[in-house]
Amino acid sequence: MAYNFLPCDRDQAFLLPPSLADWLPEGHLAWFVLDAVGQMDLSGFRAPYREDGTGAAAYRPEMMAALLLYAYCVGERSSRRIERLCETDVAFRVIAANAGPDHATVARFRRRHGEALEGLFVETLRLCAEAGLVKIGVVALDGTKVKANAALAANRTPAGLEDEVRRMLAEAEAKDAEEDRLYGSARGDELPEGLRRRAERLKRLRECRDRLVREAAERSAGQERKIAERAAREAESGRKLRGRKPKAADPSPEGEAKANVTDPERRVAFV
Repeated sequence: MAYNFLPCDRDQAFLLPPSLADWLPEGHLAWFVLDAVGQMDLSGFRAPYREDGTGAAAYRPEMMAALLLYAYCVGERSSRRIERLCETDVAFRVIAANAGPDHATVARFRRRHGEALEGLFVETLRLCAEAGLVKIGVVALDGTKVKANAALAANRTPAGLEDEVRRMLAEAEAKDAEEDRLYGSARGDELPEGLRRRAERLKRLRECRDRLVREAAERSAGQERKIAERAAREAESGRKLRGRKPKAADPSPEGEAKANVTDPERRVAFV
């Protein structure tokens, strides 16, 4: 009997088209944000950088500005989340051109260019509103799609948008500060040491599985002994013993059995 499954080949040469232009449909919000930022004057972002090109290379300001604007418009405030999405989300990868800035770089850019970002975001969001994006529920400053009579649509005046943008940037700063306290310089979603390489993971997972199977076999053997001892007593006395009869032995691991992948011999404690 042959199963009819769709192919799942993770070693194939291309999982995505070679051109970034083919990764997203033409009507995706990411393209609109890139086009909108492309219409803006970004000279203020370039001023702090050296004109002679010396020093370490920096990410292009227009890419970083578009990345932050898109992230905040879809409700993402955390710089760590933005870093992660630049690896896993197609729209974020398109905007970042597969560059993938880390969370510290994202946060530094926002702090360094706070005033310029505020002006850019206000102008771009006004453009979004005028273009009708809010009416179809695309732009969401608070992470929730909005209708025409709510949130951004009700704040199309420059003053209203400035308030929204300041709140948005303040939320991003507060979120980063909170995660800095929690994770230090780490991103927060890293696998533990010893599990980051495939060979290490497979070895550790096999050790965990072997322990679960071994414990299940020991438990099954103990259950068989109880059953045999009860049968022997019943045969000796010539009558059935009172109480619940032991269940038949099951050598498979219990559904709730757990193994600690960091230390396979360590039991998982429940509090």
